[in-house]
Amino acid sequence: MSMFDALSRPFPGDAVHWRAQTLKGDGTAAMALAYIDARDVMRRLDEVCGPEGWSDSYTETGKGRLICTISIKCGDDWISKSDGAGDTDVEGEKGAISDAFKRAAVKWGVGRYLYDMDAIWAECESADRNGKKYWKKWTPRGLAQLRSAAGGAVAPVQPRQDQLVTEEQLTRLQNAADDVQADLQAFCKFMGVTSLKTIPQSRFDEAMSALHRKKKAA
Repeated sequence: MSMFDALSRPFPGDAVHWRAQTLKGDGTAAMALAYIDARDVMRRLDEVCGPEGWSDSYTETGKGRLICTISIKCGDDWISKSDGAGDTDVEGEKGAISDAFKRAAVKWGVGRYLYDMDAIWAECESADRNGKKYWKKWTPRGLAQLRSAAGGAVAPVQPRQDQLVTEEQLTRLQNAADDVQADLQAFCKFMGVTSLKTIPQSRFDEAMSALHRKKKAA
């Protein structure tokens, strides 16, 4: 699998979020816009390129548009791709940084498939305000419709082989899993990997923390 193919792989259905765009006149359904969280984009870049194999930088245009550049090491060369965003209505500059980062990642294929999805109408609840209906939340049926549209769970992305957990880290993970009698198949599905030994080094602490939380909950 090429680096671009790995970066372009769809995300698990539960990693895709949905924003209501257009509400039906009776308030029973809304057109949904799919998006992913910036942290999921960072994790994808870490898994495929390695934490040291990519970088991001930001500049501001004269009109206040924030430009993000994501550079990835391809062989001996660093290749850069850029895109930008203005301040969002909700988070201002912070939102612009996140949006510009995600848009630049799309240039590398991350989450690009979401832009190719057909318009999705999903069941929702609405509220009346000054005689006008506003989206309130997705109903359980609506969420099921959206999860189905996102494709559900997909095969995990294969990280770079030189970034997998070391033998010592693998032993610690196996011991921790045995200690809490973890269902390894379910745990690996939760981590988005095929087995403990395919967990990236960049996610070792996350995996150990998840196993420790399971021990405390037991």
